[in-house]
Amino acid sequence: MEATEVTVNGKIFRAEKGTNLGELLRKEGLAMPCAGMGRCGKCRVHAQGELSDPDAVERKKLSEQELAEHIRLACRTVILGPCRVEWEREAGMEVRLGEKASFGKGEPLFDRLGAAVDVGTTTLAAQLYAKEGLLAQAGVENPQKAYGADVISRVERSLAGEGQELKSAVCGGIGELLRELADRAGVLPEQIDTLVITGNTSMLYLLTGRSPECLSHAPFQADWLAGEWIKADVLGLPCPNARVYFPPCISAFVGADITCAMLHTGLGDAAEPELLADIGTNGEIVLNKGGELFCCSTAAGPAFEGAGLSCGMPGKDGAIFRVEWDGSSLESSVIGGGEAKGICGSGVVDAVSCLLRSGWMDETGFLEEEAVLAEGVELLQEDIRKIQLAKGAIFAGMQTMLHRAALPAREVSRILVAGGFGSSLNIKNAISIGLLPDVEEGRIVICGNAALDGAADLLLDGDRRKAAEELARRAVTVELAADEYFKNSYMDGMLFPDEE
Repeated sequence: MEATEVTVNGKIFRAEKGTNLGELLRKEGLAMPCAGMGRCGKCRVHAQGELSDPDAVERKKLSEQELAEHIRLACRTVILGPCRVEWEREAGMEVRLGEKASFGKGEPLFDRLGAAVDVGTTTLAAQLYAKEGLLAQAGVENPQKAYGADVISRVERSLAGEGQELKSAVCGGIGELLRELADRAGVLPEQIDTLVITGNTSMLYLLTGRSPECLSHAPFQADWLAGEWIKADVLGLPCPNARVYFPPCISAFVGADITCAMLHTGLGDAAEPELLADIGTNGEIVLNKGGELFCCSTAAGPAFEGAGLSCGMPGKDGAIFRVEWDGSSLESSVIGGGEAKGICGSGVVDAVSCLLRSGWMDETGFLEEEAVLAEGVELLQEDIRKIQLAKGAIFAGMQTMLHRAALPAREVSRILVAGGFGSSLNIKNAISIGLLPDVEEGRIVICGNAALDGAADLLLDGDRRKAAEELARRAVTVELAADEYFKNSYMDGMLFPDEE
């Protein structure tokens, strides 16, 4: 193929004619939440030169004025010859880090320096420890976002032959984190001798370069559930002589992150019934009743992660993160205090709650008119439908676990909400839209990045590995695909509670 020059933000690249522009820019960090399918319209760039004409998808997503100003969707544009592209790099999002973990009775897994890492779908978070305690912690966005905002998109890309690229992306992100932690602590990354890396089952498959084919179709039986050691050089990390421990996963869609979260919160040993929910693109839920552990995973989609909505974005500068109803209008608060560029998950929950209270939206989700939250930022009817799908999945997952245990919600002593999204959640508003059960607010506990905290617990006390393995063994996964109660609850969960 004949090569041509592509100038991106002043930097010259060589690309073969016929190359998709999005594929080129993805390597430079351009996010494509819908994995380049043209559904989200987020990969807007300013592009001029020898490019393919806008197709039907672009003409639907972009206005005539945008097209006239040479705005294109990178994922739908083909390079035909010399061209110039400009796009604004987004500021980094705020990553929910962990708490300072404590040493246990057993010996730490590391000799000199150890790191705990949580590989989330949206973010990576890590902590660095020495024998005297926590040295540093940091977080970044998961570089795999360029391959899609959700796990399913990335699994599809892996099966299409891009598994090594996905592995390199996330391992590169972890390596970047380890270098940053070492720099902050005044040590060398090569001095790290042990890592504990947790994440959901699919993310660990992609991290280790395994084919996720068994996770992509029924009966969804994982052929690897971690719970083992490997060498760091296999992952290309900047501490090649280190050992890496992957905590045990529970099943194909309930991963090591939930094992670690149960370990840290003590849910597995709770005397009273407790429920843990990690709310993200995958809603992972565990219920403990009398020592029996029931768990499930429900595909909530990326709506609560700031993706998939017309004005959705991660929790970074410019995102509306809080919305209030003053009795006559909606008042929005923006991260960083500047102009609103979009809305993140916590703002979405607030906005929907306010729309219900104001009467602008009914319990079916019907909007009287588009909900304008700030200049250029609004929730459309199609956005509300995606939010209903997401919260309906979480609601139905929780209800199914309670039903399986024959336990009313009122008898649950604590509902633990984990994950980055849960950390910034307004509990009252989450209850009002039916995302969380209608119980006393004091029984709902926000527990932050419990997966990272649990990984750090393992790092600091090797004896806790047995407890983690026992939790994974005890947990019974409830398959929701064929569960009639889940299906009925999902339909009920699509509706919003009547304010009256």
